[in-house]
Amino acid sequence: MKPTAFDYYAPSTLKGVLELKAQHGEDAKPLAGGQSLIPTMNFRVTQPSILVDLNAVDELRFIEGKDGDLRIGAMTTQNVVERSELVSDLQPLIAETIPYVAHPQIRNRGTFGGSLAHADPASELPAIALALNAKFKAVSLSGERWVEAQDFLITMFTVDLQPDEILAEIAFPNFPKTTGWSFMEVSRRMGDYAMAGVAALLSLDAAGKCEYARLVYLNVGDKAMDAVNAAGALVGEEINEESINAAAEIAGEEEIDPFGSVHASPEYQRHLSKVVTRRALREAHQRASNSVK
Repeated sequence: MKPTAFDYYAPSTLKGVLELKAQHGEDAKPLAGGQSLIPTMNFRVTQPSILVDLNAVDELRFIEGKDGDLRIGAMTTQNVVERSELVSDLQPLIAETIPYVAHPQIRNRGTFGGSLAHADPASELPAIALALNAKFKAVSLSGERWVEAQDFLITMFTVDLQPDEILAEIAFPNFPKTTGWSFMEVSRRMGDYAMAGVAALLSLDAAGKCEYARLVYLNVGDKAMDAVNAAGALVGEEINEESINAAAEIAGEEEIDPFGSVHASPEYQRHLSKVVTRRALREAHQRASNSVK
């Protein structure tokens, strides 16, 4: 199939984009990398009457550090993020995760902000943003506002953007050097959607016990799933096989809500979630231990 008829605009400034959004609201669909939007338009799942191409808006492409925080412009391609030494230094979890996003050809066109604004629960980047307590900058002609990740990512394909707003920037707060991290997922082939995946963070106190933990899952619910109880069960405990297995059981049986697919039943997704949790926590613990030596 081919998309329904639409008007096409390609403004070269952010102001030009926002003027179109102010005038047309939800009828004006932003086009970023197009890796998700164009297929849905071809299948007529999405039928915008106006397409606003953001690719000429250079002010939305940047990676910069500010007071130890990382700022990424929404139109920065995933390929550029993947190769950024600043990203590797300030946010190693992002650098570790990006290669799992689809294929290099997709990452050459796909944008960092586009993936987040699309909010596919099977996507890696929403889970990473939630795990790292990212903030999202929404802008319109009337001003700008910052939205916390847990509030921005509402549910499947739904984010907190008003009809006259676009996502302009994502900010990641300082990543403590004493925090261990890991990203793990299981897919049938590299580049396929994961059947289950997890981002794990761990910090240890001077006695070697866990003082902070975070476990956020992808493709096992209607959005990135924050396993608060599983992570909380690790705090104050020594990180060993017993505590790791306990956390994996809590997350896999009580906190995720997998739908199942042609590739994996809900029961198998729960099993895989436990597997990747155990692997990720071991790796995050090793990295955290190395940082406090």
